[in-house]
Amino acid sequence: MRKLFLFAFVSLIVLAGCSAPKPVKTIENLKAGIKGETTASAKYAAFAEKARAEGLDTVAKLFDAASKAESIHAANHTKVLEGLGEKMEDFKPEFEVKMTAENLQAAIDGETYESTTMYPQFLVDAKTENVEKATKSFTWALDTEKKHQEFYKAALAAVQSNTENTLPFVYEVCPVCGNTYDQAKVEEKCAFCNTSREKFFVI
Repeated sequence: MRKLFLFAFVSLIVLAGCSAPKPVKTIENLKAGIKGETTASAKYAAFAEKARAEGLDTVAKLFDAASKAESIHAANHTKVLEGLGEKMEDFKPEFEVKMTAENLQAAIDGETYESTTMYPQFLVDAKTENVEKATKSFTWALDTEKKHQEFYKAALAAVQSNTENTLPFVYEVCPVCGNTYDQAKVEEKCAFCNTSREKFFVI
């Protein structure tokens, strides 16, 4: 009788675990984040080539660094999504390349949306559904996008005033969270995830 009771108890626990609802909203947000970050990475790489063609090498370097950071965010989101037993559907990044000043404004607009609207809502959903790994991945992306936004604003101002030679020419990107630094202001450990600088990508 005791064994029967124990079996029934264990079965209830297993069934309860299996019936736990999936974090539907967070899964949806992870997929949107992967699409957005993958598209941004490809877009910024194309923007970098356009900037070089216009002789704006410092701006090209910024786009190179941001492209690398966005690819790290996409990889982080993908890892969390797959950890939830889900897979990302195939898609083709779509974007338009214009003149560099216009590309910088488009980048500012994109980063502003991500840092003020998209990721804050994603974080609310992830915390509500108690998905800690998604919360971490979204936070890293949000904090990085805020920095990118400021870099792009400074770059646009420099392009408009023909002082782009004053912009940073070397950037360092954390391989874990995508945090992006002007090399002149880099820290020995990443401020977002504590990764050692010796592991950073130099762009």
